[in-house]
Amino acid sequence: MKKALLICISCVFLSLSGRGQLPVQQSDPGPVDPEIGIVEQLEDTLPADLLLVNHRGEKAFLGDLVDKTTVISLVYYRCPSICSPLMNGIAEVIDKTDMKIGRDYQVLTISFDPCEGTDLALNKHRNYMNLIKAPEADSGWTFFTADSATIKRITHATGFKYKPAGNDFIHVAAIIVISPERKITRYLNGTYFQPFEFKMALIEASKGQAGPTINRVLQYCYSYDPEGKQYVLSITRVTGIMISLIAVSIFLWLSVRPLFRKKQQISA
Repeated sequence: MKKALLICISCVFLSLSGRGQLPVQQSDPGPVDPEIGIVEQLEDTLPADLLLVNHRGEKAFLGDLVDKTTVISLVYYRCPSICSPLMNGIAEVIDKTDMKIGRDYQVLTISFDPCEGTDLALNKHRNYMNLIKAPEADSGWTFFTADSATIKRITHATGFKYKPAGNDFIHVAAIIVISPERKITRYLNGTYFQPFEFKMALIEASKGQAGPTINRVLQYCYSYDPEGKQYVLSITRVTGIMISLIAVSIFLWLSVRPLFRKKQQISA
């Protein structure tokens, strides 16, 4: 009876881990390359010859722009959903951290919509300079546009996956931290950033140290709703995680319980 129960619990756990399907014997297909999301490229170096146009209409290569720890955010300026909360989150953490933008680090916001021009970048720059308190942000936070070839290269190099949806795009919210040598050292997902985590990511990048993404589990628990154009809590995923944890707990309890009984009988 106990053995049957253990097998049943194991099957439940395996089926939940496989999102409702029992595993079959097949060759390992390797890591999944999502259509929308981020495939982390930690420790990869971004190309120096990516040509960008800033909100003043000035052209510059990424290799010339990156002379210190740099935070990159990939957005599109017409975005009706998560791009504005993302940039709001950047503005908020800039004001909350004790590291000085423009001196200790810089922020490069780049549009991945090739149809967007300097006028939209300039409007965004003005809006956030009025919002942010740090006076150094005027020179430390720059807004860029680029042509389609450059956008393809930078999104590929950073592992940023997005998909056109009519006149808009479906994409995730994240910032990418790179070292002064353009090496990717950290991804911070979401639209809100803890000042301590943000500061640590900057310090690690200044030393060229790559770090894992801490809040990946939060990204898994949320899914994008293309109709509502927002991230919503995935009840199915959260429930699956909870059931899996309960199943594992029961499995461990049933496995360890006979050992305790045997130990008590020996002691008696």
